[in-house]
Amino acid sequence: MSDGNAQVKRLGVLGGGTMGSGIAQTALLAGLEVSLVDVEAGQLERARGVIQGGVERLVSRERISAEQGDAAMAALSTATDLEALAGSEGVIEAVSENIELKQGIFERLETLCVDAKFIASNTSSLSIQEIAQRMSDPSRVVGLHYFNPAQVLPLVEVVVPLTASDDAVDAAWDFVEATGKTPVRVKDTPAFIVNRLLVPFCLSALRLWESGVATAEDIDRACQLGLGHSMGPLATADLVGLDVLLDVAESMQREIGDPNLTPPTILRRLVSAGRLGRKTGRGIYEHSG
Repeated sequence: MSDGNAQVKRLGVLGGGTMGSGIAQTALLAGLEVSLVDVEAGQLERARGVIQGGVERLVSRERISAEQGDAAMAALSTATDLEALAGSEGVIEAVSENIELKQGIFERLETLCVDAKFIASNTSSLSIQEIAQRMSDPSRVVGLHYFNPAQVLPLVEVVVPLTASDDAVDAAWDFVEATGKTPVRVKDTPAFIVNRLLVPFCLSALRLWESGVATAEDIDRACQLGLGHSMGPLATADLVGLDVLLDVAESMQREIGDPNLTPPTILRRLVSAGRLGRKTGRGIYEHSG
């Protein structure tokens, strides 16, 4: 990849949830200015608190200096209006997995963010090209799929639709590397690389648990000790969010048509009960704190 686009210094992040705040923290600690936008002011307050807490932990562990932490927080601005993204040199969207919502956002970003070298979606399952289909020129649109927690995990999938220009892909790749992450390139295919492998694995583990073959703990322990995984598939599902897993599985099934991607009944029941995993304190497992 070229290094001609590494000068992205002002990043816009749309969505103040778990992924948006993690992406924002990563960029702030890499020395970028970040404009974080969400329609809910309360969500922005929570996101700022999460980022502040993450920065303070790094300072307390002497991973960064107090001065670096202060500089990172000073470079963060928040707003409820999309107009705040106008001066961004790169934009990452991290809102809920709703194709019509994303299409409307990207249609607005095209004319609003004229200085952006890339306009990226953090979607975990939707087609990047479909997200961009209402834009008159989708050449700047790519996928940048971070993994939860985005401020910790090093991988970013750079998703390249047929409509993306080489300049936009290079700019996104260089940005990822400049913020200390490791990019891998993947075509705009359903669920990309990691989720294409992970989702069927998690669904299979859920079916084993649902059928009473083994406890959740023993399924995860078997995968950790027998496969060398740092975390079992059911604990991973709770970390990702069972609602997210369900959405991704259904999206993949629509695209691929594989019956093995049919979500098991237990997954639907857990989601309908509000047991979504770590973020709600209860999913397949009980989570404290």
